[in-house]
Amino acid sequence: MNENEKITPVDGDFYGGLLTVTPSPHIKHTDTTTRVMVDVLIALAPAFIWGIIVFGLNAFLMPLIAVAASVFFEFAVQKLLHKPVTVGDCSAAVTGLLLGFNLPANDSYFLPVVGAAFAIVVVKQLFGGIGKNFVNPALAARVFLFLSWPTKMAAYPAAFDRTVVDAVASATPRAGGEVELLDLFLGKCGGSIGEISTLLLLVGGVYLLLRRVITWHIPVAYLGTVALITFLFPQGGGFFDLTFMLTELCSGGLVLGAVFMATDYVTSPVTAKGRLIFGVGCGLLTVFFRYFGAYPEGVSFAILVMNCLVWYIDKLTRPRVFGGARHGK
Repeated sequence: MNENEKITPVDGDFYGGLLTVTPSPHIKHTDTTTRVMVDVLIALAPAFIWGIIVFGLNAFLMPLIAVAASVFFEFAVQKLLHKPVTVGDCSAAVTGLLLGFNLPANDSYFLPVVGAAFAIVVVKQLFGGIGKNFVNPALAARVFLFLSWPTKMAAYPAAFDRTVVDAVASATPRAGGEVELLDLFLGKCGGSIGEISTLLLLVGGVYLLLRRVITWHIPVAYLGTVALITFLFPQGGGFFDLTFMLTELCSGGLVLGAVFMATDYVTSPVTAKGRLIFGVGCGLLTVFFRYFGAYPEGVSFAILVMNCLVWYIDKLTRPRVFGGARHGK
């Protein structure tokens, strides 16, 4: 080699190919959006099948319409805005199924269509698409539908009974001994299609934990906070009511919200400490809304409020850069 020649390392060739200089991010993983979303769909399948068994054909049609409408609206909006079409990542299907889970099994087939339009077009795509929405699309759509058509959104068939009843008090029976605790746990009660079986929702949650799709922080902090407060201070007075606590945990869509909605990647904190704070906040607000709100279910409103605080939680709990100054200095 001539001493005047210059060595220009490209992609680490100077070090025998051991060093490659590329733009960030430098952490790579085999997980894809599609794989994560398929895992969520698999985890939701047992509760979906049980809902069909309990409520009949409408429990199949309502979520199916919600999924189809969600996929259609995502495809249409992305085509209209000349964006890459991403319906193949299954994120719209997950949004549609979760929306369908939050609907009653009645014959108001326009509800899943309108809800899907609001979730996908307004909440998701108008904010930039997947990864950019600041609240959970399915929960936002549920609240929108409830505020627009409260009677229809609270008309639930009883378990194993195709007769629709007006049950405006809550999403599923909560306190007051309306349903046996074991029936609440197993899902032999009225309510929204996919939220009635605490057992099967927990099975789905365990699957997501084993697949490392979610972490334990938000569900444990959320359910633990609700359990602690409702045990120590049951509604109606007194202290230390175990039956009331278990009833609160098994009703009102709490487990569905804690496991499948509060853990949404986009609308939840990124740090472990932040997720614990987020879960505790959801639990506190859920109990507050159930005890003092006009609509005693509370889960949807609690998660949506905490979604709006995620940016602040992330800022508060972001780790200090190695060698950098502490926050506030």
